[in-house]
Amino acid sequence: MNQPNIKYDEVSDSLTISFVSGVPATGIELTDHILLRISKTEGKAISIVVFEYSVLAQKTEMGTRSFPITAGLSRLAREMQEIVFEILLQKPVCDFLHLSAYTLSLVETIPIISLQQIPVVMSGV
Repeated sequence: MNQPNIKYDEVSDSLTISFVSGVPATGIELTDHILLRISKTEGKAISIVVFEYSVLAQKTEMGTRSFPITAGLSRLAREMQEIVFEILLQKPVCDFLHLSAYTLSLVETIPIISLQQIPVVMSGV
């Protein structure tokens, strides 16, 4: 697999990580700030777009910021949710996004996602 193409746009504060170019893709809104573009036919990631990257990439006193992805996934059919989870857990996506779960109780968990450290040259991050 080729190296991903990583581009940061300072004006819009967005980071685009492209794995494959020129392939039709479907956008899956994981959160208000993270868009995963996939090939539904191949079940593979095409790109990830992170909006307001400089804010999302900042660490807190308690560590890395995590975001629930239930709202974005709730609009998808169960089969598509499973495909998205599979894509998130595999390379190359797992090199950039970390999927985990917040456990509310023994029977209820919420999928959450966080940004892995991404080498981006920019000021202020």
